[in-house]
Amino acid sequence: MGLQGAKRRIVFVGLYELIAIVASSLLFMAIGQGAGSSGAMAVVASTLAILWNLSFNWLFERWEARQATRGRSVLRRVVHAVGFEGGLALILIPLMAWWFGISLWEATVLEAGLLVFFLIYTYVFNWCFDRVFGLPASAQVLAPQA
Repeated sequence: MGLQGAKRRIVFVGLYELIAIVASSLLFMAIGQGAGSSGAMAVVASTLAILWNLSFNWLFERWEARQATRGRSVLRRVVHAVGFEGGLALILIPLMAWWFGISLWEATVLEAGLLVFFLIYTYVFNWCFDRVFGLPASAQVLAPQA
C-alpha cells in the first residue's frame, strides 16, 4: 500500500521543498543575485509553493480518483508537472519582479529558466518518490471485485 494520506503529503512536500530551496538559491545566485536575497526569495517561494503544492495535489488526486484508467502514465505525470509549475509561475513571476527589482519581462525570462529546471525536477522527484514510497491510493490499480 505504501505511504498514504496526510503523512504522504507532508513527507512529499518537505523533501521536495528542501531540495527546491537549495536549488533555487543556487540558481538565483548564478544569475547574479546576492546570497541573502536569493536565499530569502527561495524560502518565500518555497512557502508559497508548499501552499500551492498541497492545494494542487489534493485537487489532482480527487480528479485522478474519478478516472477510469488507474496508475500514473507518462502523460498523466506530464499533466501533473505542467499544471503544478504553470500555476506556481502565475504566482511567482510578479513576486520575483518586485523582489529582485526587475521588469515583469525579466522575471518571466527568469521563471522560464526555472520552469525548465523545475519541470524536469518535478517529474523526476515524483517518479522517485513513488518508487520509494509507493503510489498513492488514488493511482493504485484496483483489485477486481468478485
